[in-house]
Amino acid sequence: MPTDKNRYWEIDLIRGLAVILMIVFHIFFDLDYYNLFSIDFNYLPIKIFQYSVAIIFLALVGISLTLSYNKKESIISKEKKNKKFIFHGLKIFSIGLLITAVTWVYPNDGYIIFGVLHCIGISIIMAIPFLKYQKISLFIGIIFVFFGIFLRTITVNFDYLLWLGLRSDQFYTLDYFPLLPWFGVVLIGIFLGNLFYPEGKRRFNIRNYSKSNFIHIIELIGRKSLIIYLLHQPIIVGTILLLS
Repeated sequence: MPTDKNRYWEIDLIRGLAVILMIVFHIFFDLDYYNLFSIDFNYLPIKIFQYSVAIIFLALVGISLTLSYNKKESIISKEKKNKKFIFHGLKIFSIGLLITAVTWVYPNDGYIIFGVLHCIGISIIMAIPFLKYQKISLFIGIIFVFFGIFLRTITVNFDYLLWLGLRSDQFYTLDYFPLLPWFGVVLIGIFLGNLFYPEGKRRFNIRNYSKSNFIHIIELIGRKSLIIYLLHQPIIVGTILLLS
């Protein structure tokens, strides 16, 4: 059963590890951006590392949505539950818009238009009809992923569909997570959530390592992933500018 206010410790652990890996990646990204350390981000192992972290994050969004949905199912009505998800999605998207405004002021070059928080916010709302359906979520998720990969091979002369995955050659941003393919990853996460936690209950046995101090610290990082995401870049950039 979930521990600590109905949370599954292994979910927080995986999210915490993903946060740590994200911070490591962004440290090297920022060092390269400010010409303090040269990195080829098109190098295949780095690409695999980058996309692996992103896939973990977005899949966990889907898994967490199923857990939250099933937990609330017996507590509140479907209408109130959907409103809560819509409100939560809009809140995350609004934070994404705030990041757009901040990065437009500084550094401006490549300011974030449709980054990971924009994607997560919209995905939470779009995911509502899929939360109880395991096979459909997997099927449509795989289609969206492959269609999103295909869209990367297409360039257009406009950017008003960049949220979907269509962009021009001139488009540049520091963080880009279009709905295709990334909403597909969220849907696959919904499939995994319903597969491994049907009705919100863990269907597999796992030894409880959450009492370990080391594991507990990583869990805490996973629980505070949003605030850490919002603070880590200003801290990294501020430190780099101060030291350089």
